Amino acid sequence: MSALTGRRALVTGASGTFGRHLCAALHAAGARVVGLDLHAHDAPDTPVLGVDLTDPAATATAVTAAVDRLGGLDLLVNNAGVGGPAPAELPPDDTVRQQIEVNLLAAWRTTAAALPALVADHGRVIFVASRMAVLPLPLAAAYGVSKRALVAYADALRLEVGTHVGVTVVYPSMVASPIHDSTARAGLSLNGVSRPEPVEGVVAAILRAAAARRAPRDVATTTRGRLELAVARHAPALTDRLVRRTVAGRIAAGDLDAAPLAAGLVRRHRHPGTP
Repeated sequence: MSALTGRRALVTGASGTFGRHLCAALHAAGARVVGLDLHAHDAPDTPVLGVDLTDPAATATAVTAAVDRLGGLDLLVNNAGVGGPAPAELPPDDTVRQQIEVNLLAAWRTTAAALPALVADHGRVIFVASRMAVLPLPLAAAYGVSKRALVAYADALRLEVGTHVGVTVVYPSMVASPIHDSTARAGLSLNGVSRPEPVEGVVAAILRAAAARRAPRDVATTTRGRLELAVARHAPALTDRLVRRTVAGRIAAGDLDAAPLAAGLVRRHRHPGTP
């Protein structure tokens, strides 16, 4: 990781599970790091500037302040994100709007604000997406939609600025963190559907992408993840069958009986002849 020594890095969602570990790992690798999160705190290694990334004007101001503090920008990691249950069969509500606003639009506006500095320094931007961007799960439509849209944004950005800025998307699976709390409270735990992976592995994948001689396009965080990405992209019908089988197993075991948001899904699986 000597390639990161002296690099100037900006990390969004710096106080979250990924963000804390990522900032610490970047600092340990010799990078100078500034974080963005809802609440400011001035740590010796990584100062965190307070900003609501859903506020366009505040985001631009915070990014400018971070770049000024660093004296330029070599690396932006769009890590901030939120989750929550959102069945695709129900109308979009505030939960859906928040996930699209934070997971997609906040990353978009943060990147746009940072691009002049990144272009000037031939820097890199890394988007922390999710395996659900290519491997969707039922009852979590907003998260999958927002992350798939984030990948589409990264792809378009690469075509526009790729001559001057490296653009990478990282695809973690499930990592134990508070982002899953609201889903668990709704009785929609991902246990048995998505295999957990350690946060350290995700951070290591991000650091490898940041330190690589050329910015990789897409980065899976595990060997299983690489296989899942390949299957999802090249055999989507097979992917659908595998997910349906897993969900059917959970329904048969009664795992979703106490989840009101899953009532329609459960009813249709148990009584195929009824609407």
